[in-house]
Parts: sequence; structure tokens; C-alpha cells
Amino acid sequence: MRGAVALLALAAAAAVPASPAPVPPGSTYVALGSSYAAGARAGPLAPSTPARCGQTVNSYPRLVAAGLHLHLVDASCGGATTEHLLSAWDELPAQLDHLTHATRLVTVTIGGNDVHLVGDLARAECAPPRDGTAAVCGRPPAPTAAEWARLERNLTRVARAVRRRSPRARLVFVDYLDMLPAQPCASVPYDAAGLARAHATFRHLARLTAAVARRERATLLRAGALSRGHDSCSAEPYAVGHSETAASWHPTAAGHAAVAAALVRLLGGKVAQQHAP
Repeated sequence: MRGAVALLALAAAAAVPASPAPVPPGSTYVALGSSYAAGARAGPLAPSTPARCGQTVNSYPRLVAAGLHLHLVDASCGGATTEHLLSAWDELPAQLDHLTHATRLVTVTIGGNDVHLVGDLARAECAPPRDGTAAVCGRPPAPTAAEWARLERNLTRVARAVRRRSPRARLVFVDYLDMLPAQPCASVPYDAAGLARAHATFRHLARLTAAVARRERATLLRAGALSRGHDSCSAEPYAVGHSETAASWHPTAAGHAAVAAALVRLLGGKVAQQHAP
């Protein structure tokens, strides 16, 4: 009996992944993802980056790289879907092609464009005007079951490709910051039904990302949870709906700083000060 208990203990220990080693200063960090990683309009454009990708100096990957003294290879790009991590996108190589055997940290923020999240959120601006005239566009359709299934398959493919290409890398999925308030406001002019649908999409995306991270033994940073108390209607929003000064339906510089601080705490180190926007 004692031997059987010992064998069970060994099997259980084998089933639990060992705690990853800290990411050493000077290591290569590859950031993958969409505009929520690139930092759309969160500050000045980062020099020597593809203009159409919208990578900015206040993005969370750049703050993390500065805080942990890492060499950043930022492959993120506004508008990217999981397909653009896996395959080339016009003149841009597949984002995964930036990985090497020497890569020691990989972050992934992707999936929103696969289920037309930002485009659908922007439909709030098409809510019926207060003067009673007709809205210029209708309600967005909910993501289909096929779209959700394809997203899950592709996220799994991304995780496994990271493991193959960069076996020593710490893989961290970072889900989406959430600008949606409990009640509509000027920057998120949804009706109650539209707001409920938008919340449902955010929750589904967060659950799916968490499920893939858990199954593939990756680390998960729940950026959406950081948004509580910092929605678009709050005094210090981490992501905004309609905005004249920031990127509508995207994280703010404060949101990127919050994600970076959480990542650095997770990985060890000190966050660098963000640049002035």
C-alpha cells in the first residue's frame, strides 16, 4: 500500500508542470497579438516599426521589456487575427516566425478580431439618435459557433507552435482589457440588450482563452479582471468606448501600464515609467 501511495504521488507530481524559471535580464521577449497588444494610439508610434501595425511606445510589451530589461521583438499588429500569427499577412511574415530557440518570453493577446469584437463594439455608435431618427447601422450578429471553434483551434495551434519553436520560453496568454460598464454611458451608448450581448462576447473570449492556456500549460494573465473599476465610464478608464482623444474601443495608456505592472509582478521586476502621450 505504501508503495502504491508513493507511485500515485509521483504520478500526481508529474502531472503538474514545474514552476517556470525566471526570465533572465537580457533575454529575448517576443510579443504576439492584435492592436490590444500593439497599443493603438496609447502614445507616439514606436520608431522603426510597420506603420500600419500601430505599435506605440506605451504598449504593455514595451513597458514589460523595459521593466525586466529584455530584448523585445514586437510582432503585434493592429487588425491581426490568429491566422496572422500562423501565416503571412501580405508583406508581414507570420508573427510566429519571429520566435527562435533563444526566445525566453512570449506574450499573446489575440482573438478579438477572430470574433469581430472591436467592429461589433463600435456598432454602439450606431445606436438610435436621441432625436428618434433611424440608426445608420443595425445590430451586429453574435459570433457563430464555427467562429468560436476556429478560434479555439488556432489558439491551441499558436501555443503548440510556441512550444516547438521556443521550448525554453515562458508562454503567457494576456486576455483583453474590458471597457464595458454595468450601465450605458456617453462613451458606450448601448441599450441594455446590446450591452448584455457585448458582455457575453467578452466573457466567452476570456473563458476560451483561459481554457486553452490551462490545457496547454501556459500562464494566463486575466487583464479583463484588471478592468474592474476602470471601465470606459470610470474616472480612470483602462479601455475606452467612443473617444476623441484615444483609440476608440481600445485600451488606454493607463490600461497598458496596468497590464505591464501585473505582468512584471508575475515575472519579477520593476515597471518602467510610461512615456507622456
